[in-house]
Amino acid sequence: MKITSLIAVLVAVAALTTLGEEGVIQDVKQGAKKTGQTIKDGLETAGEKTKETAKTVGRKTKETAETVGEKTKETGETVARKTKETVEGTGEGTTHTSKKGHRKSTRTSTKPAAETEEQPSTSRQSSPVPSPGSR
Repeated sequence: MKITSLIAVLVAVAALTTLGEEGVIQDVKQGAKKTGQTIKDGLETAGEKTKETAKTVGRKTKETAETVGEKTKETGETVARKTKETVEGTGEGTTHTSKKGHRKSTRTSTKPAAETEEQPSTSRQSSPVPSPGSR
């Protein structure tokens, strides 16, 4: 009976070891499933966050582009207005200068005829001092 008891104990130990190994294998399978699910959830969350971030970046980029467009338009209008003002101011100055030039030519052409006959025709006297022959 000692041998039979020893055999029974060995069979029982072997059976428990086998059952224990199956339990460990089941635990490993459960742990792997949980880990896989956690990774899957993490990837889904990362995907959602990436999608939200892309939408935010797209919206901000659009807003920035609109702001830049408005500023560019305002700058263009300002440059056009300033250019127009400058051209108008230059036009007034040019008109005024040409009138003065015309007056000068009118003054020089109103000299007495006797005085112009005594001087050579190619040169004109611009000084206000009369020539000795006209006194």
